[in-house]
Amino acid sequence: MANSIITPSVVPAPVLVRPTALRRRVDEIRGRRSGLAGERGRTARQLEELGSYLELAPKVEDALEALGHELFGKLADIIERQLTFALQEVLGQPIRLKVRREFKRGAATMGFHIERGGEPEDILRGQGGSVANILSVGLRIFALSQLDGRHHRRFLVLDEQDCWLAPDRVPNLVKIVAAAGRTLGFQVIMISHHDAAAFERCADRIYRFIPSAEGVTVEQLAAPATRPDVAQ
Repeated sequence: MANSIITPSVVPAPVLVRPTALRRRVDEIRGRRSGLAGERGRTARQLEELGSYLELAPKVEDALEALGHELFGKLADIIERQLTFALQEVLGQPIRLKVRREFKRGAATMGFHIERGGEPEDILRGQGGSVANILSVGLRIFALSQLDGRHHRRFLVLDEQDCWLAPDRVPNLVKIVAAAGRTLGFQVIMISHHDAAAFERCADRIYRFIPSAEGVTVEQLAAPATRPDVAQ
């Protein structure tokens, strides 16, 4: 029988890490732990601030809506008051503009009707278009006056804006438009088929366009140097 030789296995001795390297590794781990703890603290504070903001958000939204409603109400009051004056001045009738306003979640809407003796009257049907003429002029002037003058030129063209007015009422509209234009710094061009005499007291310049078979002739008419009733 053959003899077997058994050789013992050799277990390698463990490699000892130098204490300085271990110390460096421990310091790195401690540094990372400190950084993570700081980051966790900052995140916790941000979550707390966010929670406070979310709690406050509905109150802020309600306050802004209340402020917007108040400002919108004041704006509607100004429109109602100024355009009532214009209607009465131009038409010579005891009518008033009424503004129906609504402001919900930042969205503002307006509706308009007129009142005569306390009774509502449709704007488009009650006066055959004359009320709509006047309100259209007033609302456009008001809207343009709210724009930033650095980016929007104060220039308005009114094309046949007096088309539904009786001839004797046209000078009243011209007077109001001229006064508003001068007060707000607007340049206004009015195009009309009414007699040029309706514009003489308020216009800076008047041009008459005369069509013919040869084309259109442009004639400049003389306008008074002074306009006392515009300044009043």
